Amino acid sequence: MLRGLTTVNYFADDVSAAADWYATVLGVEPYFSRDVDGSPAYIEFRIGDYQHELGILSRRFASPPPGGAMIYWAVDDVHAAFERLLSLGATQHLPPTEHGPGFVTASVTDPFGNVLGVMFNKHYLEVLGA
Repeated sequence: MLRGLTTVNYFADDVSAAADWYATVLGVEPYFSRDVDGSPAYIEFRIGDYQHELGILSRRFASPPPGGAMIYWAVDDVHAAFERLLSLGATQHLPPTEHGPGFVTASVTDPFGNVLGVMFNKHYLEVLGA
């Protein structure tokens, strides 16, 4: 039924500022942008081993979800990724935490109010290697 992750959307009041911040974090520029009334309303990056989509949507188009989800992006070194995100202006949400051998998570709040999770997950590497 569920085939895999397609797009993760984060929200921002200032999509241009969020695009700049995430371009710095990710090391790539957005590949897609849609303007509404002359300013960016949605931008999208393709990132990672599977070219997942990370979208930034103007908060004016957001509809609040009935529940929540924690999304983790795979990284090789959680501690280094966490420290880098903090150095770029994010704030701590949850510190690096080991959840057993091969599973470490951390999360930050980006400058636009979104929770960004990072994770080392040994299963991710096993699937990638297969």
